[in-house]
Amino acid sequence: MPKEKKKDEPNTELEHVDRNISSLNAIPRLFEMTYLTRLTLSHNKLTSIPPNIADLENLQVLTLWNNQIEELPSSISSLSKLRILNVGMNRLSVLPRGFGSFKSLEILDLTYNNLNERSLPGNFFFIDTLRALYLGDNDFELLPGDVMNLRNLQILVLRDNDLLAIPREIGHLNNLKELHVQGNRLTILPPELGQLDLIGNKQVLRLEHNPWVPSIQEQFDARGAQGVMDFIRSEQYKYFYGRQRLSIEFNSNIQEVTTGPVPPKRNKDKKLSRKTHQPQCGS
Repeated sequence: MPKEKKKDEPNTELEHVDRNISSLNAIPRLFEMTYLTRLTLSHNKLTSIPPNIADLENLQVLTLWNNQIEELPSSISSLSKLRILNVGMNRLSVLPRGFGSFKSLEILDLTYNNLNERSLPGNFFFIDTLRALYLGDNDFELLPGDVMNLRNLQILVLRDNDLLAIPREIGHLNNLKELHVQGNRLTILPPELGQLDLIGNKQVLRLEHNPWVPSIQEQFDARGAQGVMDFIRSEQYKYFYGRQRLSIEFNSNIQEVTTGPVPPKRNKDKKLSRKTHQPQCGS
């Protein structure tokens, strides 16, 4: 039988949803509630999170979905027990230095923000506890090769960005079971993607709505994701891929990817129309 809660035992969960809260200071004694394990502040008007969020040392789940947050404090990564962080549907254009220092984070939702590859701190891809990463509806053109360090990643969502390329290092994500790259500007895929187990009843591979080269599009039209995976595993495709003029330069300037004419950027008005969707990660 579950253990009964004592009368004087504090509630470890606090939820303030759709309350027009514009500052965490509006919640009386919030930062004294060090016993909190779950804090939900979705659908408010928060524009920032104060550094003393780190005082909530027992926090395991923090949900800030659908606010107006433009920046996060670097102290947020010192929440050593945090397992789920949902900051989707906000106004983030950069993440703080040291953001990748989380000790226990398993699920990170950054959907519907204004992030790109230059928004990420150097240690972002060193959250080795991460199992699910949601980066959909942002402005990524390239995914850094450092993604290979997320060895425990099972779900990677990159849908509806401006992705021009997927790095070959993705082949190191041996635990990946879901990859969502639909709605980007991808024309080819790295052969290393074929090393992953992404086809089956418990796996998901979303590839639709990309301007694929004809050989990939033909396979997708005929047999879906299974056909594409079989094709990119073939020696024929590896030869084709090797001959492409693929140049990815990671520097402070915009990265250049050349595989023929660069597809035009996507219409970001659609990004706004999707913002009525519910958060993707656990909350």
